[in-house]
Amino acid sequence: MAIVMLVAWVGMERSAPHKLDGFAQCIKDSGAVFYGAFWCSHCQDQKKLFGNAKRFLPYVECSTPNGRGQLSVCADKKIEGYPLWEFTDGVRENGLLSLARLAEKTGCVVPADT
Repeated sequence: MAIVMLVAWVGMERSAPHKLDGFAQCIKDSGAVFYGAFWCSHCQDQKKLFGNAKRFLPYVECSTPNGRGQLSVCADKKIEGYPLWEFTDGVRENGLLSLARLAEKTGCVVPADT
């Protein structure tokens, strides 16, 4: 019984609305793209800023499953460092971006209670 309750709680936690859901969805709708790699600590930190809302981010995984190479989707775009954000104005920014910077670049509004 305890296992069933734990599984149900974990499922609810993953699908529960998050205060940044709308913000993350707006970023995606803006056309911005977040390139990263599963092994990249700064990419993990970027996702952590969004909590459960990270599922709405326009994330593109660049690493091969073994972590030793780069997928063609990123190589073709000459992505050389992670995280890298590409915006619709053609500007690319490397590194961990604040919610305020992402709002500035996308026109999305960060919720006031963040």
